[in-house]
Amino acid sequence: MHELAVCQSLLEQVERIAADHGAQRVERILLRIGPLSGVEAPLLRNAYPLAAAGTIAEGATLDIEPAPVRVHCVTCGAETDAQPNRLLCGACGDWHTRLVSGDEMLLANLELTVPEEADADSPPALL
Repeated sequence: MHELAVCQSLLEQVERIAADHGAQRVERILLRIGPLSGVEAPLLRNAYPLAAAGTIAEGATLDIEPAPVRVHCVTCGAETDAQPNRLLCGACGDWHTRLVSGDEMLLANLELTVPEEADADSPPALL
């Protein structure tokens, strides 16, 4: 399952960030996933508990937001939303477009539990 490998890679990144901030626990992970990323959100959700077992993120909430498909038109210069299977300019209808977003999987935010001693002089860790 491709999504299990994606979860394992994601959790390696999450664990590095948590360690950098001295976190005891990861409470929430927010991902933005575009429809052209090749990652299926439902399969990722199913793989997450297995990949997170025994890690600092075990039991953390995994929230996934869709990222829009956006294109830049080479002909008219507009940047508009598009459909995953129709990357046409929304302004002039031309097909000479360049993908701006919609193919990414982005770690958008982490909510961490940081010990009181490490957190005394700084605001809560929201990444």
